[in-house]
Amino acid sequence: MLTKKQEYLESRIARELAAARQHGTRNKRAALQALKRKKRYEKQLTQIDGTLSTIEFQREALENSYTNTEVLKNMGYAAQAMKKAHENMDLEKIDNLMQDITEQQDVAQEISEAISSRAGFADEFDEDELMAELEELEQEDLNDKMSNVKLPSVPSTLLPSRPASSRKRVEDDDGMKQLAAWAS
Repeated sequence: MLTKKQEYLESRIARELAAARQHGTRNKRAALQALKRKKRYEKQLTQIDGTLSTIEFQREALENSYTNTEVLKNMGYAAQAMKKAHENMDLEKIDNLMQDITEQQDVAQEISEAISSRAGFADEFDEDELMAELEELEQEDLNDKMSNVKLPSVPSTLLPSRPASSRKRVEDDDGMKQLAAWAS
């Protein structure tokens, strides 16, 4: 109902604004009356907007209250279930069980380390010697690659003494002549 009234007031505001424009400077009294009616309609529209906002807020508050009630009930059920589950548990037994588990994990870790370590093999090689040997092999490989690189030979003739800009112009002119010869 309020939404329909909003739409009605919005259409009335548009009509009164159109009437004020129509009367404009020709009939100032009618234009002022139309603007006054428009202002009253706008005030009513603002009140309806406020009412709708209040109703929306109340609806959301009700929904939140319902949600909070359901959550509280479920938390109560969960607390009762946990209490029932913990009735048969003894903290001392749990502590002893956790200590036993930790001890067994330590034993398993020691066994795993004993099996995976190579008896005496790890100490046979010096890490620094191995790194030095690896660097030596890499250097030899690099030297082999560098010796196979073929560099272009250096020209034995002297370079022309013409400045670079005039040399470029001559090359461009030669290129244009060749292009013109080809085109004809």
